[in-house]
Amino acid sequence: METVTEPRSRRRMSGSERREQLIRISRALFAEKGFDGTSIEEIAATAQVSKPVVYEHFGGKEGVYAVVVDREMQKLLTMITEALAASHSLIKLERAALALLQYIEESSEGFRILVRDSHAASGTGTFASLISEIASQVEDVLADEFAARGYEPTLAPMYAQMLVGMVALTGQWWLDVRKPGREEVAAHLVNLAWNGLTGLNPSPAISLTTRELTPPAKPRTGDKGLRELEKAREKELKEAEKLRQRELKEAEKARVRELKERERLLKEVEKAREREEKIRQREARLAERAARLGQVDHQE
Repeated sequence: METVTEPRSRRRMSGSERREQLIRISRALFAEKGFDGTSIEEIAATAQVSKPVVYEHFGGKEGVYAVVVDREMQKLLTMITEALAASHSLIKLERAALALLQYIEESSEGFRILVRDSHAASGTGTFASLISEIASQVEDVLADEFAARGYEPTLAPMYAQMLVGMVALTGQWWLDVRKPGREEVAAHLVNLAWNGLTGLNPSPAISLTTRELTPPAKPRTGDKGLRELEKAREKELKEAEKLRQRELKEAEKARVRELKERERLLKEVEKAREREEKIRQREARLAERAARLGQVDHQE
């Protein structure tokens, strides 16, 4: 009698392995279909398990969604926080912009989840709260920079929201277009944020310091071209710094002139008051004299 050999069964996953598998599958489904378009049945079927297995690990779709969003937020926040650890403000800005674009490039599914859904199941794990957390870190950077340059530090929170919002919206746009490359996009972002519309550089480039610490991207120009761009960038930074120092001096001179003019006006007002007071005193003396003369006439 022929012996029938049963096929070897698949190795049973451990609890932690099954959990990671479900998170990985759910992440892909949420990125493709969103929270409302994904069902527990689909997650279970893709993982080739029963629905109770998913409930056992996460309690429901909301639970697995919250875990996926929290992981993506922590990953992006870590990258941004590390970028903001640089010493120079320009380098902070460059590295933060590159960190976001790198995250989008390497974790497109995660970024789609963050930007497409603001479901209540995510708790604080919404894109808005993520932007708020990043802005709070940028706020500290801007406050120090404002204080050093003589600007009003209390405006830092507003500028932080503007800056982070600009970068985040650009990232959402770049998620689909992917052109130009991330380094070029970051350079133009920093160009607008750092120089403003009136001082835009027609050929912006990321500084060499930032590029050396950034994962390599596809080269767009030769070493010679990079050196030339770096020299141009350094020259641009020096010119921009000179312009800012000149503007600060001019603003200080304007403030001094304004104070002097205000003091002059105050002195004139004070002199006018003194003249009015003298006139009132003279008129009072004249009235008093007239009253005395009237009394003499009446007695006579």
